[in-house]
Amino acid sequence: MPEPQTTTAQDPTQGPTGKDAGTGTSRGIVPVLAFAGIVVAVMQTLLVPVIKDLPELLNTSPGNATWVMTSTLLAGAVATPIMGRLGDLYGKRRMLLTSLAVMVVGSLIAASTSELLVMITGRALQGFAMGTIPLGIGLMRDALPREKLGSAMALMSSSIGVGGGLALPLAALVAQNTDWHALFYGAAAIGVVSIILTLIFVPESPLRAKGTFDVLGALGLSAGLLLFLLPITKGGDWGWASGTTLGLFAAAAVVLFLWGVMELRVQAPLVDLRTTARRPVLFTNLASIMVGVAFYAVSLVLPQLLQLPTSTGYGLGQSMVVAGLCVAPLGLTMMLTAPVYARLSAKYGPRATLMTGMLIIAIGYGAGLGLMSAAWQTVVIAVLLGAGIGLAYSSLPALIIGAVDPSETGAANGLNTLMRSIGTSVSSAVIGMVLANTANQVNGVAIPTMHGFRVSFLIATGAVAVGLLFALLLPRQGKPRTPRVERFTSRGSATPESTLATRSAG
Repeated sequence: MPEPQTTTAQDPTQGPTGKDAGTGTSRGIVPVLAFAGIVVAVMQTLLVPVIKDLPELLNTSPGNATWVMTSTLLAGAVATPIMGRLGDLYGKRRMLLTSLAVMVVGSLIAASTSELLVMITGRALQGFAMGTIPLGIGLMRDALPREKLGSAMALMSSSIGVGGGLALPLAALVAQNTDWHALFYGAAAIGVVSIILTLIFVPESPLRAKGTFDVLGALGLSAGLLLFLLPITKGGDWGWASGTTLGLFAAAAVVLFLWGVMELRVQAPLVDLRTTARRPVLFTNLASIMVGVAFYAVSLVLPQLLQLPTSTGYGLGQSMVVAGLCVAPLGLTMMLTAPVYARLSAKYGPRATLMTGMLIIAIGYGAGLGLMSAAWQTVVIAVLLGAGIGLAYSSLPALIIGAVDPSETGAANGLNTLMRSIGTSVSSAVIGMVLANTANQVNGVAIPTMHGFRVSFLIATGAVAVGLLFALLLPRQGKPRTPRVERFTSRGSATPESTLATRSAG
């Protein structure tokens, strides 16, 4: 286990206190890092308004066009835990800037082409920005005073939904009125703005993990994730019982098992599996997968319902922009729950707040089963789900940080972000299959049915119920630990010092 190094001896689940807290430098950290998280979320929803037109725009088949979306997902899944670990070793701010810079390069590449392979390359580079979320949470934990840390981490954790909700109507507006490549130029521009703001307002964390980067572990995890996520995202096209799909799942199981055996034997692993297997970390990550499933379901159902023509008997006949505006409250509500989360968590703990969020999600989907006959009803659903998902997402980093050493926050939150991504991938595959299998064929075009939408909501409700069980298995309070930290003297020498640290996991 790497030994943490920090400038002061303090509770590892809290931010700095005393004269180091609330400095002028730290005041800009929260909005700047939250903006970086929103920039990342924009990458995921950037092409949603033109997704159905991609085969024509790129002069390719629909099957090949899906790689433009899949490549971003796969690259983000691979980059998130790797960038988190690199941040722990070499500086979280440095790796956050690297992630944003790679995203900007990818945006410019995609903006300059209509060739499929070049577009896929640009979109894959954009996916590297996903590492920004856990790195930003780690920077907040290292720099902010404890009274500000809860709401700050909540906002950063929710930024993925905030950015997605806000980007959808804006991207639709741009796509309807300009050349679609303008979407990528806009993404590059806000990426540059985020880099500049980070350089000005976000200090580098002094906290470092000891050891070296586990190159073999990174390669093994990357291979295992690719083999696992590829059939999830492409199984609908290849066939879930096809030899390719089943073969890739089997290969993923073998590779990830061998990778796990190797990680247990490495002195400084990419992912500390012993820490990951601890009850607070394990069940938080499992709950994260379920929240990810629930989050993505509404993103798949509501835009389609809103844009289907009224001639179907249940479609709401709205334009792309109006549909985006109706779904936007999902992200806005997630953002507004950050201060609410801070108060609830301070009083009842993040475990109770996670469970509350999941209950609200279940209520939202339950209400949604009967609230799909008017555009205003979809707004009600979006607000309810945004509140629940916001509380649930906000609880996850606090639970993780309360269960791992301070020097592991980047890697641990990176893995937790990966779990959410796996949840969204599973949601996309399962709900996409449900909507396809329940669709009606009209003039050779598959039209989703109301039955399919309701089944999708029931699946999301079931996922939340499973997540609630995982949350119930989280311990109410961790045991006190005394990690060894180092206090740096004014002359720069380090002297070991122990400090009692109570880790709260709920």
